[in-house]
Amino acid sequence: MIGVTGAAIGFVMMLGLMMIGLPVAVALFLTAFIGAWGFLGWPTLMGFGNQMWSGQNDFILTAIPLFVFLGEILVRSGVADGLYRCLSDWLRRLPGGLLHTNIGASAVFAAVSGSSVATAATIGTVALPLLRERQYDDRMTTGSIAAGATLGILIPPSINMIIYGSMTNTSIGQLFAAGIVPGLLLTALFMALIVAMAILKPSVAGPTLPARSTAEKIKSLLDIFPPFVIFVIVMGSIYLGWATPTESAAVGVIGAIGVAMARKGFSLSLLHESMIATVRISSMILLIMVGAHFLNFVIGVLGIPQALTGFVSKFGATQLEIILVLIVFYLILGCFMETLSMMIATLPVVFPLIVHLGIDPVWFGIFLVLMMEIGLITPPIGMNLYVVQGVRNHGSIMDVIYGALPFVLLMLAFTGLLVAWPQMALWLPQKLF
Repeated sequence: MIGVTGAAIGFVMMLGLMMIGLPVAVALFLTAFIGAWGFLGWPTLMGFGNQMWSGQNDFILTAIPLFVFLGEILVRSGVADGLYRCLSDWLRRLPGGLLHTNIGASAVFAAVSGSSVATAATIGTVALPLLRERQYDDRMTTGSIAAGATLGILIPPSINMIIYGSMTNTSIGQLFAAGIVPGLLLTALFMALIVAMAILKPSVAGPTLPARSTAEKIKSLLDIFPPFVIFVIVMGSIYLGWATPTESAAVGVIGAIGVAMARKGFSLSLLHESMIATVRISSMILLIMVGAHFLNFVIGVLGIPQALTGFVSKFGATQLEIILVLIVFYLILGCFMETLSMMIATLPVVFPLIVHLGIDPVWFGIFLVLMMEIGLITPPIGMNLYVVQGVRNHGSIMDVIYGALPFVLLMLAFTGLLVAWPQMALWLPQKLF
């Protein structure tokens, strides 16, 4: 066994390998390799093949490429355009106008794509030209898109929740249920923040748009119907016990293809591009998980989780104190690591500590996803910031960073609310399960 100091040295070494430009999967594997070679010898290293097989031989992981494929089809079939038009008809009269449409469209699209980065790219492509034409404030426009897109990993289905559940043996269905109420509350708070800023500084929004007639607004609901139906099919089949998350994802893919055909946006070219993107994204995620599973095995054999829990027990730290430390830890880490890598790299060490302290794994999954959301819009590595700036393709990324800052502060306050009121996340899974 090695102590907490050795574990800290290993963690710093892993971060260093990532910062010099090595792929995350390689950095994880090298850290595990050095630890096994230095402390355990070749027999442990020879077990890598078995660890790789046992880590990937999990039926639930099949849901990852399926949800990625579902999102890719919807991105390329033009569903987001109609969704944005529909929500703009219903939300345009609120203070802040189309800024609310950014948040609403992100929340709805997140509920079927499962990816924050895909949501940021898709909604940004639709919204940025329109809001620039309407003379909306650049910072608020880009900030609202970047922040709204973070809802993609909180509102189910979420690829990050699937990975968390797979790595910690936590129910995916309970995690999905636990994300619904916080996701909807955070969406409402984002919109309330926009209302407050538009009232205090009307120049952030462009000229008020004319109201649409009731008949036109009702007709526009046809554009929100397809993603809503897909969401109901995916989530309903899980909670009614008709399908596992993997099977529901497959049904969702069939629904997405049906939507693309109905919109006359389906083609072999679309299918090919969606499949190529799915293979690329899924391979990256699963390769990182291979490295993480081997690292998890090595640190388990070295006794690092036991050393860490013993260290915490020695100082008598409470649940709240550990959560506060983890908030600071993940805020700092989120500035320098991509969020999925951050979660996979830290779970093997952090999760045993959470279990030792008696913290609910479902609640902690939502807490961790929320910290990852904040990491998506904190510089210098916040992925959503770069995606929105890439779609925007002019000006400085500092505009996006400044625009996202009020949302970051709001999300930190929301994290405090989640800590103070755990039932926000736990109430629905307790009712359903």
